[in-house]
Formats: sequence, C-alpha cells, structure tokens
Amino acid sequence: MGAITLQGVEKWFGSVQVIKGVDLEIGDGEFVIFVGPSGCGKSTLLRLISGLEDISRGSLLIDGKDVTAEPPSGRGLAMVFQSYALYPHMTVRENMGFGLKTAGAPKKEIKAKVDEAARVLKLEPLLDRRPKDLSGGQRQRVAIGRSIVREPTAFLFDEPLSNLDAALRVEMRFEIAKLHQNLGATMIYVTHDQVEAMTLADKIVVLQAGVIEQVGSPRELYEKPDNLFVAQFIGSPKMNVMPCRVADGRIVLEGHAGAAAEGAPPAATQLGVRPEHVALVAPEGAEVTGTVEVSEYLGADVMLFVDCGALGVLNVRHVGDIRVKPGETVGLSFPAAHRYFFDADGKAIRT
Repeated sequence: MGAITLQGVEKWFGSVQVIKGVDLEIGDGEFVIFVGPSGCGKSTLLRLISGLEDISRGSLLIDGKDVTAEPPSGRGLAMVFQSYALYPHMTVRENMGFGLKTAGAPKKEIKAKVDEAARVLKLEPLLDRRPKDLSGGQRQRVAIGRSIVREPTAFLFDEPLSNLDAALRVEMRFEIAKLHQNLGATMIYVTHDQVEAMTLADKIVVLQAGVIEQVGSPRELYEKPDNLFVAQFIGSPKMNVMPCRVADGRIVLEGHAGAAAEGAPPAATQLGVRPEHVALVAPEGAEVTGTVEVSEYLGADVMLFVDCGALGVLNVRHVGDIRVKPGETVGLSFPAAHRYFFDADGKAIRT
C-alpha cells in the first residue's frame, strides 16, 4: 500500500511561508508529478513528504497512519535525488545492496533482491562495475535500483533526469514509465520540465508560490485548465493569450477585425488559443493579420512567430511543410471549438 494524504500542510522558514496550506490525496499506485516554476515549492513539498524537512502546520498520512512526527526512516519511503550519490569505491552490486547490509539483512536476501532489481532495470551485465565505468543514465538506474531493493511504500524522485543530456532523458523517461508499470508502486516525481510531466504522470499537481493551482490528469490540465497560469504552463509551446472583449456579436481584438462571438462569454477579457489550433488563412478578411518574424522548420512541424501588433507575437504550429518566409504577411483564424476564455482575474470561463 502507498496512499499518501496531505492535510493543510504548511511550511515556514522563519517569517517566510513557502507552502501555504496544501491539501492533496495521492492514491496507492499512482504516478503523481509536481510541476511549477522555480521557487514554487515543489521540491520543498517533496522533502516534507520524505521527512527531510519538518512540517510547520498540518498533517501527513501514509496509508491512513499519521506520520507527521516520524523521522524519514520511519516512513517507509525511498528517495532518488538529482545527484546519483553512489559510493565510488563500491561496485554496482555493493551500492545497490548497501542499505540492506547496514540494516542487517542476511546476505542471501540481499543478493536475491539486488539480482531482481538488476533484472528489472537491465543492470545485470554491470553489477561488477564501479560508478566511474558507467554512463549518466546507468548511474541513475543504479540509484533507482538502490531504492527498489528496499521495497518502499512509495518512491520520491527529485528532478532525477536534470543531469542527463536530451537523448538520455528520453531513454530514462521510458525506463521510469516501464518501472512504474512493472512495480505498480506509488511514485511522486518533481520536475520543472512539463514534457516529462505530460508523458509520465497519471496525475499532475501544478504549483505556484506554494499553492496548488490545479490537480488532474495531463489531458484534463491541457484541455480544461482552471486558470491562465495553468493554461500557459502546461503545453509546449505555451498557449497564445490575447486581450479581448465581447461586443455587438463579435470578439473584439485590438487593431484587428476580430472573430464572430460564437460561444464567447460576455465577461471574457482574455482569449487563449494553442499554437496547433491557430489556422493560417489568406490575409484578406482574416480575424487577425500579422507579419512573420521567424519561421522554424522542425521536419514534421513548422513553427511560425507572427507579430500581430497590439496582440503581441503569436506562435503558430503548422503540421507539415509550409513555405513561409520572414517578412510575409499572413492571416490567422481561431476556430470556435478551440478557443479558451478567461476573466479579469485569470479564471477560466467554461463555455
């Protein structure tokens, strides 16, 4: 079992409050990812769960038991850090089994658990090597293996892939996803990379300034953001947002023709459209016109950055090849089915 509950959790450092009353339910076997900008409190929240930081106010329950006052060793959790923290003089086998050895486990049990973890992580050929003989991805797998052998209640990952290059990050994302499928264990993962969050998580927790902005599946957060912050944080490239007002049956966009107000709420002050939903049309009669500043050819996609005057620079993602050069004038259209509206406080208005 690995259900974790946070009830009104707060963290103060002196007079500064960094976690501001967090309530969160993490189900047994869920893969939950904390995301948010630097300084939002995601790593601090993970450390509060692990016991590496004391909770100032509120409660932490694991499988219904209050462990708020328990030390890290009494919580049954395993943490994988950004740094591998492997002993350089020990082999892979010795590193993975060290925690069990210090706990007094029998040699036969240690060997069996290390062998099983090595099989799951495909480390069997590397068991007699030392860390200096391993790649970054292999070292991270050893660090994960060291946690697996302890059979923890839940795994806590603190930005484990940030030290790896782009190719290894993709490979390790796959490895961690497969590990979760194989073990079925509860995993809590901190990252600033929302692509990692979208591809790995069952549930994403979006944090800003110590407060949870929204909790939901990757699809829920992408398709139904609760507010402007979540709408622009989730998605790469981020959502285009333009000031607007609704009047006389049209969405009025400053300096442009605007769009028909089909489904547009009168209280809307911001119009959001994701780059892949912006349609390129002829400039004549277009809802918005602009000048292409940059065109990025990415093979399957072309990214256009279009200067639309008072609306700012809009990002357009066009699937397939398109011959558009910087300096050209293009027309943009925002299909009614893919518009997002926000009020003056940045709250999403459901239509």
